[in-house]
Amino acid sequence: MGVETELVRALRGVVRGGVDGTAGARALVTMDASNYRRTPTAVVTPRDAADVAATLAVCRAHGEPVVARGAGTSIAGQATGTGVVLDFTTYMTEIVELDPEARTARVQPGVVLDALRAAAAPHGLTFGPDPSTHSRCTLGGMIGNNSCGAHSVAWGTTADNVGELAVVRGDGTAVTLAPGTWDGAPEGLRALVDDHLAPLRTGFPDLPRRISGYALDALLPEGGGPDLTRFFCGSEGTLGLLTEATVRLVEAPRARALAVLGYADESAAAQAAAGLLPYGPLTVEGMAADLVRDAEGLPKGGAWLFVETGGTTPAEARARAAAIARAADCADAVVVTDPAAQRGLWRVREDASGTATRMPDGSEAWPGWEDCAVPPARLGPYLRDFRALLAEHGLRGTPYGHFGDGCIHVRIDFDLLTGPGVDRFRRFSEDLADLVVAHGGSLSGEHGDGQARAELLPRMYGPDLVRLFERAKDLWDPAGLLNPGMLVRPAPLDADLRFAVLPREPVGPPVTAFGYPHDNGDFSAAVRRCVGVAKCRTTTAAAGGGVMCPSFRATGEERHSTRGRARLLHEMLAGEVVTGGWRSTEVRDALDLCLSCKGCASDCPVGVDMATYKAEFLHHHYAGRVRPAAHYALGWLPRWLRAVAATRTARLVNALAALPPLAALAKRLGGVEPRRALPRVAPRTFHRWWRGRPRAQGAGRAVVLWPDTFTDHLAPAVGQAAVRVLEAAGLTVHVPPGGVCCGLTYVSTGQLDRARAVQRRTLARMRPFLEAGTPVVVLEPSCAAALRADLVDLAGASPHARVLADSVRTFAEALEEYAPDWRPPRLDRPVVGQTHCHQHAVLGDAADRRLREKAGLTGTLSGGCCGLAGNFGFEKGHWEVSKACADEQLLPSVAEAGPDAAVLADGFSCRTQLEQLAGVRGRHLAEVLAEALDEGA
Repeated sequence: MGVETELVRALRGVVRGGVDGTAGARALVTMDASNYRRTPTAVVTPRDAADVAATLAVCRAHGEPVVARGAGTSIAGQATGTGVVLDFTTYMTEIVELDPEARTARVQPGVVLDALRAAAAPHGLTFGPDPSTHSRCTLGGMIGNNSCGAHSVAWGTTADNVGELAVVRGDGTAVTLAPGTWDGAPEGLRALVDDHLAPLRTGFPDLPRRISGYALDALLPEGGGPDLTRFFCGSEGTLGLLTEATVRLVEAPRARALAVLGYADESAAAQAAAGLLPYGPLTVEGMAADLVRDAEGLPKGGAWLFVETGGTTPAEARARAAAIARAADCADAVVVTDPAAQRGLWRVREDASGTATRMPDGSEAWPGWEDCAVPPARLGPYLRDFRALLAEHGLRGTPYGHFGDGCIHVRIDFDLLTGPGVDRFRRFSEDLADLVVAHGGSLSGEHGDGQARAELLPRMYGPDLVRLFERAKDLWDPAGLLNPGMLVRPAPLDADLRFAVLPREPVGPPVTAFGYPHDNGDFSAAVRRCVGVAKCRTTTAAAGGGVMCPSFRATGEERHSTRGRARLLHEMLAGEVVTGGWRSTEVRDALDLCLSCKGCASDCPVGVDMATYKAEFLHHHYAGRVRPAAHYALGWLPRWLRAVAATRTARLVNALAALPPLAALAKRLGGVEPRRALPRVAPRTFHRWWRGRPRAQGAGRAVVLWPDTFTDHLAPAVGQAAVRVLEAAGLTVHVPPGGVCCGLTYVSTGQLDRARAVQRRTLARMRPFLEAGTPVVVLEPSCAAALRADLVDLAGASPHARVLADSVRTFAEALEEYAPDWRPPRLDRPVVGQTHCHQHAVLGDAADRRLREKAGLTGTLSGGCCGLAGNFGFEKGHWEVSKACADEQLLPSVAEAGPDAAVLADGFSCRTQLEQLAGVRGRHLAEVLAEALDEGA
């Protein structure tokens, strides 16, 4: 630690940005999206080029390596390092200049691709390369890897779209690189090229996606060379540190259409891809059915090509897509022109990098051979040979990717946890490298060589050309400090595997409270789900009602993203960097701002469920210890509210809470945010109202209306409205006895033993209804999600747990399933509001949308999270993040609504947030329909 302390002290003395040598900061960047893990000594967030140069100078003096990092989505290990990691995503994120006339932009390396595209869009321009990580990948990372993306058949690689680069070389010299000049090159580079013209002219395969190695052929005199910018692209931070780039923009088509072509399998699709290129498509992407969760909207087939076309008008774009569909020798085809429908289909393709990490049977699959490329005309034969090689090694994988460019992505079910499995990984890698070379291909076609493939470069280029790579590296970086172990003099491809540090035995029950049935009962396997593609690091929620990850969008900090928390949990299990185990303060602090919204459970391509992991961690972290006051005040809310109801003291409690000194004292003692108003307790609970009303003599299907804590004690009007509507639909409503509870508040605060006890007691009380097969209608989305998901995992030993979970229906689902002929009253008015995050993640809202349509309620509810999220927004220290979440989508949508719009918010938290932050009353859909029924009576 002495060396680290001295290094950090020296860095803080010269760097204006951030310098962090703590375990938590280092743990966050031990991994990227690859199979590899390396532990840095410190993380620097530079403010400008001067900080970059100063960091490099200190590291040279201390002999410390330097690794440049953008979004950390590299798939070959090149964004991990053992020295100082330079994170460009905090401060160096400025679009310095955008010149529509010249069609160029000057950007800092931390600029996110989508931010540049959004800035260029008003001018009818875009940046051509667009990896599937476009919503979070940075321009610096794209230049480092020479990224491509789906549109490379039209607009080429990043190297094809770069003008000038401002770079700090390894020796500390700041230079500007530009095409057509040797200015900025280190002394000796030109002589190296001149002395080896013959091998440089003949040693590089000619194909559109040749990314492997250094592009030394770009320095040849022919073709307008030397082109130092093209040479620098794809060097993976091993030659210099990028501080600014001038990139070229292209004209964006005014209209686009998407032809989706269905084929029998991916080999047939691959064989057809090259034949479509003469039609001038913008994309020719391919994927097989194994990777598709929902085939709705796709034509018939076992594999598909996504062929996008452009035009000056929608009709022109559609005509081009239709022409391709007619010419394609495919089994079926659809042409899509609606932009929303196109985005939905593209999400299927973009999520493949995460979806592919789980095989159809649930077993794990990993990168490592993520993006080999062959000449497009060879893709069909290559895929057949690739499938045969997988079978020979007893492996499985599903290819997808940029078929039009001959570039294939694939995740393979390598066993990277055992010695024999790692040995097979090496043997397969060596054999596949030979196969790629035999087809005239490149080991990397997009994501770089990194540690995953650099060791195999002699098989592609031969030892002599690889020695030239090493000599070039030494000229740019004489001390060898820039990203060592990547590209040249590489670390072995089977070293530094990120799984090697994890426990050898599963971490599951009885050690864990949850059962993790989808991860073979292993908490560490659940944590391994996060492969690092970082869809949680987007600055806006995904279109179509996405939720993940509200705390990252509010803070912009990696540790408050789903990936950041998963990384810290990984390191907690490893025990090397984060050494406190379940008592870790680093993990606790990162999880503190997790809203438990469950957005990641559905929006993350691999289904990371951070809400569950948080509950598990809190359960262990506070075991045998005094908990935060809010865990008692808010976690035990059902108990406190039942006590108020039993003593008939609701009016007294409300009166006392209305007195500022007493309210302030109560909030201080309960760990409640002082700026929050305490909700009023209903003087008459829903249960009391139910017991006092005349019984309806319904003859329809019997349903149980679940009296959740919030409806029963805080919003009984919602329950009353639901009874009104359900009975109007002809259903016979039953209400279970008091004391049933889903355990949500105990789960969200990690009091899992109490949650399990509450749930088991509830199951006993619900037994008569469950044995009768009576469906259970739950009005509060968070409670419905807890019953449908958490109940089985926590109380799974009970034979009735699964029965209750399967019996749960939302309000809209119950009406649709059990009263299909009932027509709701027509309101013919717009709606605004927000789909509850738990409904989005666990329950789905399709039935709600159909019910609103039948009732003439028009418009779309916003996505995101309201920010209150049960106990989260009430806890002290969460105010700013809670408000920022509401300000993102919910509050603006309500503020922009017309006076006749109905404000819908099915969750008690959402309604409370609206009332407290905007003074707006939100209503449950049941209330809106009940009011219409009463008005029409």
